[in-house]
Amino acid sequence: MALIIAGDRSGVGKTTVTLALLSSLRRHSQVQSFKVGPDYIDPMFHSLVTGRPCRNLDPVLTSETYVQECFAHHQEGVDCALVEGVMGLFDGASGEDDWASTAHIARLLDLPVLLVIDCSRMSRSVAAIAHGYRSLDPRIHLAGVVLNRVGSDRHLQLLQDALQSINLPILGILRRQDNITIPDRHLGLVPTDELSELNAIVDQLAELGKECFDWKQLLPLLAPQVSPSKPTPQNSTPSGLSTQYSALIRVALARDRAFSFYYPDNLDLLQQLGAELVPWSPLTDSNLPPDIQGLYLGGGFPEVFAQQLSDNVQAREAIRAAILTGMPTYAECGGLMYLSEGITDFEGQTWPMVGVLPTTAVMGKRLTLGYREATALQDSSLLSAGEVVWGHEFHRSQLTANPEKPLFQTRGYHPQSPVNTEGWQQSQLHASYIHLHWGGCPEIPRQFLQRCQLKN
Repeated sequence: MALIIAGDRSGVGKTTVTLALLSSLRRHSQVQSFKVGPDYIDPMFHSLVTGRPCRNLDPVLTSETYVQECFAHHQEGVDCALVEGVMGLFDGASGEDDWASTAHIARLLDLPVLLVIDCSRMSRSVAAIAHGYRSLDPRIHLAGVVLNRVGSDRHLQLLQDALQSINLPILGILRRQDNITIPDRHLGLVPTDELSELNAIVDQLAELGKECFDWKQLLPLLAPQVSPSKPTPQNSTPSGLSTQYSALIRVALARDRAFSFYYPDNLDLLQQLGAELVPWSPLTDSNLPPDIQGLYLGGGFPEVFAQQLSDNVQAREAIRAAILTGMPTYAECGGLMYLSEGITDFEGQTWPMVGVLPTTAVMGKRLTLGYREATALQDSSLLSAGEVVWGHEFHRSQLTANPEKPLFQTRGYHPQSPVNTEGWQQSQLHASYIHLHWGGCPEIPRQFLQRCQLKN
């Protein structure tokens, strides 16, 4: 079976452990990785290491069934499968239960758990932590622990003695690694495209993994499950959706260092429904690709590259003209910011952007983060009034003006969360801070491509 890498809490080193495992395995195996939750950046590192798209497993954005089908499909035909968890093992979306937690996914997929513990400020207490995590939910199979940030041989001996008393295998030991550092910034790790020395870091992680894990015990846990093949959203067109186009529909996909937040499943769905995705760069390309019928602007870090985006005046004018003349356009978060009148960076300087939305995105310290239940307040190019979708917000910008007729009414995951409105709908433009995984709303890409087809 595959294996889930969990932590006793956030910040204990799950990603480092996962990347060390993936880097070592990739040297001699085909390995498929998965990430619990809505994260974009950690999966970029997985994909760089494995050479395969990392798949998100998120029952809030999709469903339990979708998670099972996605996992079953993508772990077939590989040598190893590895899932990186989210937050602490039992930390769910609401904080009140473990729905959408790593533990939830472990039960849903019937996978053993490898628990990463930050041992930097403890010795014998490690046994109490491990015992508690193993005992809280008897449905979870805790296969063993990884001891991270071990300080010395004496420290390690104390930890080993403590865990021996509860008969729990130690499957990995990582000493403090000051020489392996992946830089971060205001939304987490710096994306892979911006790290020129990342290949050297991956090599270091592979060597670390080779030495620090008990491979004799780990490899049997990593062998993928064998399950009957069945249609899934990844290897067949979703139920009720069909490709009806005589020729592929060309959709320009903004993809560069400023725009990199895309779920691979979303891109797969577009292609299965009849799209030809044409990558282009708002940073460096002076115009849109030729003969396109739609435009997809994902999230990312336009605030980091605001000056370069602003300086590319020809690209901004081409996008503005295309949208104002009815080009079907789907923009999420960073894409929305790019379509505004300007972006005010962290230093307070405002850089002109595309200007089709009468608002400015201002960067600040406040982090907007969490799942959102979004209800359409009006008929739009992609949704009918009253339709409900689940998405995720993750940004540090705020808009100076809101639309007169917002696209969505939003509420957080908890029923008592405050109600807000957001999102822009203009002719064929859908622009919102809400990131959507289309595995939970496959009608949206179909509607988008139908609009693109009509553009011709």
